[in-house]
Amino acid sequence: MKTIYENTIKSIGIAANSFLEDKMFILFGDGAPQELKDFCYNIEVVDAAEEIKAGQKLYINNDAFEITSVGDVVQRNLTTLGHITLRFDGSTSPELPGTLYLENKDVPSMDLGTELKIVSE
Repeated sequence: MKTIYENTIKSIGIAANSFLEDKMFILFGDGAPQELKDFCYNIEVVDAAEEIKAGQKLYINNDAFEITSVGDVVQRNLTTLGHITLRFDGSTSPELPGTLYLENKDVPSMDLGTELKIVSE
């Protein structure tokens, strides 16, 4: 397994869980605008070792989710702003440019210190 990207949840906005019923959540680095901070899981802005693409896996702690499609600006936004949406609907064509689409499984709980890792196998 090769690690493509790795991060940890540093803080959680008071309304960050409000999108879980839609099977999605939002990540944002330290530069999140004030009006969005409450809706985001805060992470460090870190680079990716290589391109993020469908077929790789996102691990949320020990839960693995296959990446089914990748929006056009996911790579750039994640590595410059720490800002993407994760959507657990199994979509194979990326409707939104800043969204990383994952297999349609239950969304795991996200807490302080939750580890996020993208790997290729």
